[in-house]
Amino acid sequence: MRRTGTVGEVFLAFLRLGVTSFGGPVAHLGYFRDDLVVRRRWMDDRAYADLVALCQFLPGPASSQVGFAIGLQRAGLGGALAAFAAFTLPSALLLVAFAAGAAALGGPVGGGVLGGLKIVAVAIVAHAVWGMARTLTPDARRAAIAVVALALTLLLPAAPGQLGALAVGIAAGLVLLRGGDSPPETELPPFGVPRAVAVGCLLVFVLGLVVLPLLTAATGSGAVALADAFFRSGALVFGGGHVVLPLLQSGVVQTGWVSPETFLSGYAAAQAVPGPLFTFAAFLGAVSDVGPGGLSGAGIALAAIFLPGFLVLLGVLPFWDAVRRRPRVRAAMGGANAAVVGILGAALYSPVFTTAITGPGPLVLAAIGFVLLTAFKAPAWAVVLVGAAGGVVLSFT
Repeated sequence: MRRTGTVGEVFLAFLRLGVTSFGGPVAHLGYFRDDLVVRRRWMDDRAYADLVALCQFLPGPASSQVGFAIGLQRAGLGGALAAFAAFTLPSALLLVAFAAGAAALGGPVGGGVLGGLKIVAVAIVAHAVWGMARTLTPDARRAAIAVVALALTLLLPAAPGQLGALAVGIAAGLVLLRGGDSPPETELPPFGVPRAVAVGCLLVFVLGLVVLPLLTAATGSGAVALADAFFRSGALVFGGGHVVLPLLQSGVVQTGWVSPETFLSGYAAAQAVPGPLFTFAAFLGAVSDVGPGGLSGAGIALAAIFLPGFLVLLGVLPFWDAVRRRPRVRAAMGGANAAVVGILGAALYSPVFTTAITGPGPLVLAAIGFVLLTAFKAPAWAVVLVGAAGGVVLSFT
């Protein structure tokens, strides 16, 4: 297919988005539409809507996958990589800088800031659960799937509980949700990915899930273990954004690589920077006790968490338009999306709530943050600032 743009053009367009796109994946998709569809006219609204639907259906960071695909259509593989780098690096570098400075924070003020960041994470995750529940569990059947997924995630060990919840959601969707949604009426635009390349990408995706754990066991390498944990998180998360939280918590907190307090402080800091929430991985890779740490650890974690979503996207692009019209596929993904709500609800309880809410003061501060997000529609970065200031106040009381 003929490309209509250049790699440099794509890089500059997404760099602008990377430093200005606050508010999470839904907001990012709005920024993309305003700049790339309405203003630059790189594709029409119908094509953009179809692309968004595809990326929301796949595992991985939806907004980053949309940007990757737009770059691919505009300037080939170089354009796709340029879109990813420009949209991701600003927030990743800011979080690596925060990781370096977090260790230096001490005394009541520094401790209060970190405590406030943990508390405001409660409000942010609660807001995400609320919004996703309204969208993904609009009826009794899907709400029931979400509750079962929440119970499995809380009552079973971390990885088996999350995978079991997702499997139960898919199975329940196949039984309970068939015929619930009408098939899509439009077709996806062509992206020029040969079928042989697509199959190769899917093979690499599967090999990553199988080979990385074996390499970790065989070599004992911390760098390989780090790549394995973040690759698995990126491969298994449906819905993107906040949904990656329980998977990362399982991979780095329950293994003892990162303390719960550091994890929640970094998660809250990730709300205050533009760009994709998956760049939280850069912070975790930088502070992890396993692997090289610092900038090298951040790079490994960042590449590993984004790679699976891009491999799956490239793998399904030539086939997806036909597959997505099948009723069983739509029913299965409806159940999976409902299960995602339950998995995120479990993460809201543990580790977010149980770690951050230690008394009446933190509970009041978390409630203030939630009201600011829901009733006043305050941006997440502003709520993070309020939480940090509130944490300092609480540290002196």
